[in-house]
Amino acid sequence: MRPDADDFRAIAFYLGRIFLVVAVAGILPLGWAAIGREWGPFSSFLLMIGVYGVLGAAMVRVCPEEQRLDWGHGMVVVATTWLLVPLVGAIPFVLSGHFVSPLDAYFDAMSGITTTGLTLVQDLDHLAPSLNFWRHLLHFLGGQGIIIAALVMFAGGGAMTLYYGEARDDLVLPSVRSTARFIWSAAIVHLVLGLALLGTLAWVVLGFSWQRSLFHALMLLFAAFDTGGFSPQSTSVGYYHSAIFELGVAVFMVAGALSFGVHFALWRGPRRELLENLEMRTIIASFLGTLAVTAVGLGALGLYGSAVGLGRQAYFQVLSAHSGTGFATVPSAELARWGGLAFGGMALAMALGGMASSTAGGVKALRVGLTIRAIADEIRGVLLPHGAVIDRTYHQFQRRQLTDQLAKSVMTASLLYVALYLLGTGVALAYGVPLQAALFESVSAAANVGLSVGVTDATMPALLKVVYIAQMWMGRLEFVAVFAMVGFLWSIVRGK
Repeated sequence: MRPDADDFRAIAFYLGRIFLVVAVAGILPLGWAAIGREWGPFSSFLLMIGVYGVLGAAMVRVCPEEQRLDWGHGMVVVATTWLLVPLVGAIPFVLSGHFVSPLDAYFDAMSGITTTGLTLVQDLDHLAPSLNFWRHLLHFLGGQGIIIAALVMFAGGGAMTLYYGEARDDLVLPSVRSTARFIWSAAIVHLVLGLALLGTLAWVVLGFSWQRSLFHALMLLFAAFDTGGFSPQSTSVGYYHSAIFELGVAVFMVAGALSFGVHFALWRGPRRELLENLEMRTIIASFLGTLAVTAVGLGALGLYGSAVGLGRQAYFQVLSAHSGTGFATVPSAELARWGGLAFGGMALAMALGGMASSTAGGVKALRVGLTIRAIADEIRGVLLPHGAVIDRTYHQFQRRQLTDQLAKSVMTASLLYVALYLLGTGVALAYGVPLQAALFESVSAAANVGLSVGVTDATMPALLKVVYIAQMWMGRLEFVAVFAMVGFLWSIVRGK
């Protein structure tokens, strides 16, 4: 059915609320610019906040009273949010002079909000601190969920559909709003711990001043816990040249890749159930497997002279890839030389991703584990005598049933991710990018990782930039909200 005025008013009402939330968040970089006397960025942040505020207020006033969203409308709100928020959020980037075109600025804003980490910024090492802060704050807003932030501030009848539309799975607590509050509480706790740990390491180990230590700790924490990949320096974590500091960053990369259900279990128990958790077992096995493959591949290439150096580089890069963080301790040119098994291990780690309901991207460990379990059940069904009963339950914080519908759902989502990986690869190949580089960069964009072998650059074709933007958007939302939006647009054109 073609949507009517009430449909548009309901969608606009919730979009308006979300814009108001982001407008409030924009006060933080505005204050940073004011304190640092960065008047150019200050004026651009003021303009951005004004646009968010005017749009938000106008949309809220379109609908005089709150309406309950149905499932389709909620999905449209989510998909539209993740397109429009980075569009307005790119205003400070456009006006900064550090981007070749508005498309490049939008690329970075989308990369930030989807916690990807690919970047087209020019002269990053001399970017104003307030703009660097805004880049990383986009990671924080996107990783915790823009919708989640709105649900904390506003209760509403569309809470459930908005929560699931943002690629969240099970509720940690009985209600959507209490779950949203827990997610943001966990983020704040990690923020405090991260500032203390990374700030101390930067001050004591790296010899930074306390102001510089806190700045780098905050930026890296935003990117690590939200598995984003932006960094305050162009050489990423390799800038610090410290194994101890890398380990400190890795702690929060792991925390970001874990689901908020796991965080809840670790905080409140029972912790013993994590050992039986299908997703936990799957992600541990896949990380160790991809690490082993990558390490063997690097050993065969002979790129590193010592086992310690090889192990250090393999561990950090694979952890960064598997968690979806996108930090690197080696230049992109050196990463491009990781061919053979090393390339296969890295590409597979990026494609698999972290846990469901985490800040990581990719297929997700839960889907991988359920797919393997469904295939194993089918094989057992063939091998066992006729009439034998197969236990089709699995443990995910409680005993659950692996139904045929669930198996079909996870396999479909996994295949959609494979198709998305191949889409970007095909477009890059059409522009003459070598197959290995094209596949690596496409998986990195679609799985919201951010590692690069040099393909992502301001000089790459505009169409390839648009494709990577679309991959980041669809990969972050995990398709359902995107399909709902396409269906809604189709109903506008062809509906009865």
